[in-house]
Amino acid sequence: MTLEPISMTLYDADFPAFSDALGAAFERYGFAVVSDHGLPSSEISGALEAARAFFALPDAVKRRYCVEGGAGQRGYTPFGVETAKGETLSDLKEFWHVGRDLAADHPASGLMPSNLWPEEVPQFRSSLETLFASFDQLGARLLRAVARRLGQPEDALLAAVKDGDSILRLLHYPPVPADAEGVRAGAHEDINVITLLLGAEEAGLQILDLDGRWIDVQPPEGAIVCNIGDMLQRLSNHVLPSTTHRVVNPSTARRSISRYSMPFFLHFSPSYLIETLPTCINTDRPNRYEKPITSREYLFERLRELKLLT
Repeated sequence: MTLEPISMTLYDADFPAFSDALGAAFERYGFAVVSDHGLPSSEISGALEAARAFFALPDAVKRRYCVEGGAGQRGYTPFGVETAKGETLSDLKEFWHVGRDLAADHPASGLMPSNLWPEEVPQFRSSLETLFASFDQLGARLLRAVARRLGQPEDALLAAVKDGDSILRLLHYPPVPADAEGVRAGAHEDINVITLLLGAEEAGLQILDLDGRWIDVQPPEGAIVCNIGDMLQRLSNHVLPSTTHRVVNPSTARRSISRYSMPFFLHFSPSYLIETLPTCINTDRPNRYEKPITSREYLFERLRELKLLT
């Protein structure tokens, strides 16, 4: 299946048409492909080079940047730690998390851990901070379109994510031996609001369609794959579904090649109350979630399911 790219040029030319196209893709698949997104290729390549340089470091060096008891929210998470919900075998991946930096006097500063920066890769911090900011701005633009589709004012969700606990993840899937147990990323749904993914051109990403079939997703070079997370699924009363997806192991010909990707997980602020939008409730779609929950509480529930938090 090919998800037809939706160009961001339409966003400026005909915003309602862009909103409807994006919303229709999300409602049907939980996923969309966005092209002409405006993220400079130099920013993307710079971040990818920094990621490659870090993951090439010796394991002992990388492990210096593990945060004990930090649930993998910042710094390095080693290979074989994260396990998809309901799975017994861990994913065949390692990753690094960069989060939002808040001023010391910000009300949420104590709720978000501080970033770490590997001194072995001098360009790491500048490259990742730049890409984080660009992703953050793009995510806000897309949420305007999402809000309109849900019958809300265009800016309805912007305050909720302005200082949210968003995360840029650098993912490395090492070469896969022939006798490997498990897959690069087990079937799962994302926790957050929306996810913006760079690096899905390399085969492996699949989504579970409504009929139970696994469908390959391979966007055009440079396009971004965007999907709905559980927080937005809950907020929208499942009008926008958080679709199960996975990253399967490569073909024999690609088994010796590493796979890199960079997803940006857009999150609500920790104190944001996820309460079903009234425009998403009707007689045919009763409210599934009578009891609201804060973004922070919901995040911690899911981190425990992933075995990143005890």
